Amino acid sequence: MKKGYALLLLTILTAGIMLAQVKSSTSTVLAKGPEITFEKLVYDYGTIEHNSDGVREFKFKNTGGEDLFITECGKSCGCTTPDCPKDIYAPGKGGVIKVKYATDRVGPFSKTVTVSSNATNGTVTLTIKGNVLEPKQ
Repeated sequence: MKKGYALLLLTILTAGIMLAQVKSSTSTVLAKGPEITFEKLVYDYGTIEHNSDGVREFKFKNTGGEDLFITECGKSCGCTTPDCPKDIYAPGKGGVIKVKYATDRVGPFSKTVTVSSNATNGTVTLTIKGNVLEPKQ
């Protein structure tokens, strides 16, 4: 009878150790890398005055489990200038990408900024759009 209890105890102990090892290796596989999440992907300037302030901000946060860094901010034309931060963002931390549109250009516009990083969700495209009024006489 004592051998039966000892065998049962040994079996439960062995199963517990094996379960702990499987759980440990599974959590390593499921560890989430860096992920960049923006508050919004499109900024609509609306209708703005000629030569007005063309700077807008896209706020982002690292919603992943590892450090995030931005490698590049590409622009679709020379009339758009992104300010690409070079900081490292720990999980839960965030920052801002400033984008300036040249508001000396009259008429409707729609331009993009492509943000590349080490994030698991890949490259993100930000869009600015609006309409610049004719200069006042």
